[in-house]
Amino acid sequence: MKLNEKISKYIISNSLKIKINSNEIKKNDIFIALEGKKYHGNKFINTAFNAGAKFCITDKKYIQPTVKEKILQVENIFTYLEALSIQKRLLFSGIVIGITGSAGKTSLKEYLSFYLKKNYNISKSIKSYNNYLGVMISILNMDINSKFAIFELGTNNFFEIRKLTQLVKPSQIFITNILSTHLENFKNKKNIAKEKSDIFVKKFNPNAETVYFQMISNEEKLINNFANKQKLKKIIKIGKPELNCFINNIKIQKLKYEINLKILNKSFSFIIDSYEESHIKNLIFVLAFFITNKIDTKIIMQNKMKTIQIDGRGSIHKGFLGNNSIHLIDQSYNANPETMIQSIKNFSNNKKKGYQKILLLGDMNELGLNKLNFHYQVLKETNQHLFDKVILSGKLFKKALKISPDFKSKYIFISTAKGIMSYLRNNLHKKAMLMAKCSNATEVNKFVKLLKIQMKDKIV
Repeated sequence: MKLNEKISKYIISNSLKIKINSNEIKKNDIFIALEGKKYHGNKFINTAFNAGAKFCITDKKYIQPTVKEKILQVENIFTYLEALSIQKRLLFSGIVIGITGSAGKTSLKEYLSFYLKKNYNISKSIKSYNNYLGVMISILNMDINSKFAIFELGTNNFFEIRKLTQLVKPSQIFITNILSTHLENFKNKKNIAKEKSDIFVKKFNPNAETVYFQMISNEEKLINNFANKQKLKKIIKIGKPELNCFINNIKIQKLKYEINLKILNKSFSFIIDSYEESHIKNLIFVLAFFITNKIDTKIIMQNKMKTIQIDGRGSIHKGFLGNNSIHLIDQSYNANPETMIQSIKNFSNNKKKGYQKILLLGDMNELGLNKLNFHYQVLKETNQHLFDKVILSGKLFKKALKISPDFKSKYIFISTAKGIMSYLRNNLHKKAMLMAKCSNATEVNKFVKLLKIQMKDKIV
């Protein structure tokens, strides 16, 4: 059998074998040597084989006599992966779930997989693998014997969703929300709604049957119009009381929350210690999916208080910084104006006693022409809440402070991650609760990574 055929057969019949980071290679994995910003992946082929890689695929000549028979050189690695991912997707006969939206894709994927895997064999995309390369790797890593396969589909420019959709072809589709993200390219949320809706357009996805989506904003209402034109089998709307799924009421009882939901004409009630809007919304999506697919919802209700911990997306970490006890709420993976304001409100409502309460905000990226105003609006919202300290970082927040001189005395501006660390070391009380919200690769994001190392990071 030729090497190409041998590798193709191995990938199709196995799962979770494709890796693009040589440091993540385990025995019998396949290393994909990609062109990087600094180096080509060929530089790490030996590292991969030493770690136990079975094969390597590259698009650049690599001469190593001892492993020559294990290295497949292709003309274009992306073309090769796409052709193989199409082949493997065609062989999958389970239910394919596609998740897109401005925010919350990874969280919803983790919630769905958490409950489904209680009774089923499932496959899912790892981390936030939701771009062209990530989706292909996710398809190639799936178990073709799974009952369900869950994929994230992301975009930051026009026509990307249709390209990913043509690979994944999901029959059941979630659109989490339409928010102010990637506005540098999309300009407005109406364009975002149109782009996300391509996931169920029959021209790109003939398999589309059911769509679940939040319908609160005017832009989200556009999704309903687009879906109706496609004549999908089921259109399930989440949000307000007149829709298919909604929060019926919330009662506060002795610092606990009684949540009453109405999901596709069925009632659900449970009590939780703290209210987190994203947690409840994810439960609504999952309950709607279970009911639609005639899956027993008891498994959800038995675990309803379980908040799925996802690093950087609301994960809670405990540890020590020096002699001070730290309780970190990590929202540092990504941010947009809507999610930042909601996170500030949630943190304000956290009534844990005896803790110094510190809010850390870093810049939000890719917001287009109104980026400065968005940051100013976040400051206005923050002014409505009481925190022991509010630390800001980033050029946009610095400019936003200048718009209103009255704000300056209320905030501490620190430009670097190391500066934030130094300030906290000298100004923390014995017990401190921190909430960090920012976009990726900002100084606050870097600070959180540094803090978790110092704390000997532990998710709780």
